[in-house]
Amino acid sequence: MTKLLEGKTALITGGGVGIGRGIALRFAEQGARVAVTYRTHEPDAELVEALSRASGRDPVLLSLDATSETEVSEALDVVREEFGTLDILVNNVGGLVQRAGIDELDLKLWHTVLAVNLDSTFLFTRHALALMTNPQGRIINVASLAGHTGGHPGALAYATSKAAVFGFTRSLAKELAPRGITVNALAPGFIEATPFHDTFTTQESKAVTIASIPAGRAGTPADVAGPALWLASEHAEFVTGTVVDINGGQYFA
Repeated sequence: MTKLLEGKTALITGGGVGIGRGIALRFAEQGARVAVTYRTHEPDAELVEALSRASGRDPVLLSLDATSETEVSEALDVVREEFGTLDILVNNVGGLVQRAGIDELDLKLWHTVLAVNLDSTFLFTRHALALMTNPQGRIINVASLAGHTGGHPGALAYATSKAAVFGFTRSLAKELAPRGITVNALAPGFIEATPFHDTFTTQESKAVTIASIPAGRAGTPADVAGPALWLASEHAEFVTGTVVDINGGQYFA
């Protein structure tokens, strides 16, 4: 049986851990040749072996600062050398950086959080587009439920940046539609096994949040990888400018 992404090339930013790792694995299992970027979470030997085994090709691993245009541009040069063209871009890099309310949130931290979550998305998209020469290109931006709800206390800058990803997605979807490239966003809710919650969420807060989810459990990276795969496939060729909420019903509970 033909795999959904057979013959496709995909770049997943922040693909060494958590949601990015889950998406990279799912794409490789479905035949894509995969490149992943990382900075603080280098892909471990288990992930590299799994990606190689699943796709039959060694992954391309790119260490960089996703907020540096020079480093992003150089990474895309490597992707060009390895792949020739690029079919799928997943803008997954992001993070809270630090919890801070408005009284503690200085301009430096504000700019840092927006750069990590928004500048990185812009930079990778802008430079990747030069490689997206095949029909049916796909751009998938990983936003967050916090972009809808404002997030938990201390997430002002993070929630703002993720809401901005929604606007970026919709505007770019209109711009790129004539070129046959779709642009969509994923908005995960509470996803366990990620550095975000391991670092910034207490066990007590986790328990309260999980109890509020109608589905009765936390999400996993695999729960996000499934919708990402669908958006990357030919089955979603008429879907663009959409935000896919992945939260077990938490958004409207």
